[in-house]
Amino acid sequence: MVDVTTRQTILIAGPTASGKSALALRLSGETGGVIINTDSMQVYDVLSLLTARPGPDDLNAAPHYLYGHVAPSVAYSTGRWFADVESVLGMPELSDRPVIFVGGTGLYFRALLGGLSVMPDIPADIRVHWRQQEAVHGAEKLHAILTEKDPVAASTLRPTDSQRVVRALEVFDASGRSIIEWQKESGRPLIDGEAARKVVIEPDRKWLGERIARRFKMMMGAGAIEEVKTLLSLGLPNALPAMRAIGVSEIAEMLAGRLSVEEAAELATIATRQYAKRQMTWFRNQLTGDWERLSYP
Repeated sequence: MVDVTTRQTILIAGPTASGKSALALRLSGETGGVIINTDSMQVYDVLSLLTARPGPDDLNAAPHYLYGHVAPSVAYSTGRWFADVESVLGMPELSDRPVIFVGGTGLYFRALLGGLSVMPDIPADIRVHWRQQEAVHGAEKLHAILTEKDPVAASTLRPTDSQRVVRALEVFDASGRSIIEWQKESGRPLIDGEAARKVVIEPDRKWLGERIARRFKMMMGAGAIEEVKTLLSLGLPNALPAMRAIGVSEIAEMLAGRLSVEEAAELATIATRQYAKRQMTWFRNQLTGDWERLSYP
């Protein structure tokens, strides 16, 4: 079991392109700490540029963990990430090193601070059924079904959030209980939230929007198109999380000749800005209390 009381811990949350990784590197240099990925898309090994994973210079500057360690064919979950973090924290060679968690996935931070709810095992036939239903009918249809089966859970989810809608349906069918009931039965946190330094970046929205546009243009010229080609060559189902990374569908449409490079970049930039807005709203509402707020620029 990991001792959560003695380790110096820093949490850095914020929307995409807000400068989280740069801050993590600076604090790593000041503390000698190691950096642990807290972003659900940066775990995938093919999508380095498209998910803005730390580059070679950053990786050489400080030890990084849980970046690019998952095949895109895997539907990686918060539970898998939680277990992977526990393994990293349990490494003897890191026992006296500060740890810096950095990323944009709110549920990962919630799990760190509050523990992870115990969830029922999902039989394979139920999992396959709902993922096939989502692929055929789409997330909004499944959200309507969830509203009939589990209206409480449905009221907490966006109709377009296919991954969580499918998860809620799986849990309900497997257990007969709402996923909300399961989530109330939280487990043991991995860190001492009261002792940790907790930082959330709140950038100026106009500044962030311009930064997102510049970054995606750079990605397109630096190899993001080749990453998507590699991903598409694997023939994976569209329902997998890696296939839903922002930029994948837009670049795929470009490769199919249905969008120009400029159109694909513009659509992906718009989607990224919308995602950043959702992240900022979540952090503003959920990361309250003793979280430090940093405003950029």
